[in-house]
Amino acid sequence: MKSSNPIFSHWGATDGAGRADSHRKQPVGTYGGGARVDDHLSDPYAHGVGLPSAAPLRSNAVTMDDVVVRTGMTLGTVTLTAVLSWLLLPVDEADLGMSYGLAVGAAFIAFGLSMVQVFKRTPSPALILGYAAFEGVFLGVLSSTVSTYLSPGVVGQAVLGTFAVSAGVLLAYRRRWIRVDRRFAGFVTAAATGFLLLLVADSLFALFGAGEGLGFRSGGLGIAFGVVGVLLGAAFLAMDFRQVEDAVAFGAPREEAWLAAFGITTTLVWIYLEVLRVLTIFNSDN
Repeated sequence: MKSSNPIFSHWGATDGAGRADSHRKQPVGTYGGGARVDDHLSDPYAHGVGLPSAAPLRSNAVTMDDVVVRTGMTLGTVTLTAVLSWLLLPVDEADLGMSYGLAVGAAFIAFGLSMVQVFKRTPSPALILGYAAFEGVFLGVLSSTVSTYLSPGVVGQAVLGTFAVSAGVLLAYRRRWIRVDRRFAGFVTAAATGFLLLLVADSLFALFGAGEGLGFRSGGLGIAFGVVGVLLGAAFLAMDFRQVEDAVAFGAPREEAWLAAFGITTTLVWIYLEVLRVLTIFNSDN
């Protein structure tokens, strides 16, 4: 299944084989659902349980262009609301508390919308775009505050760093330097769970009077923790790419493009925040 987008036009080509035909004959499979037979998985989008087979010919099957368009819409919403928040919401010291409150409120709303989508059986464009809008408000206020009071110019560096990480993961995935399988997904999920637990513990220690918490907010330990966060984000992005590749190969319903957009956007936000953390700590220590 080819795309008119030049970045994805040769998506998933490996060992000189064409993507569309080879995957329809012998699907890649996902690291999620399906029974493994001969190192391949059954079609996770088919009704009932069956053996691996060629992708069904659905009239509404998702294409790579569908994923590109939906991802562009979702990321565009994040970017637009972030820029508007940066320009319109105050960040001077007198109103800093109000800006901080807006950012935290937007972050909680975005998290709530994302959780609703996660537990829904079908993708909801309204939920996904709503999540993107409130996430953009949070990112805009946070970025403006960091740039104004902590590290001027760091936001542009973080954006470039996010693009660099994303491009590197895309290149590594297309070259098959990264092999996303069940073992990879299980390791990344376990590592991310530990990372988030440490992040929560650090916040709780800081909240209840332990100063800098566990030390993840400054110094060499803070930079190392942020680098681990970036690497985890890169791993999740590779998993997102695999999910997209499988959806196209198996002829998933077109609405799956919204789930792909949601996953990629969430991962890119994670990477941006971790890159911003690393650069802010690094610049403040020099």
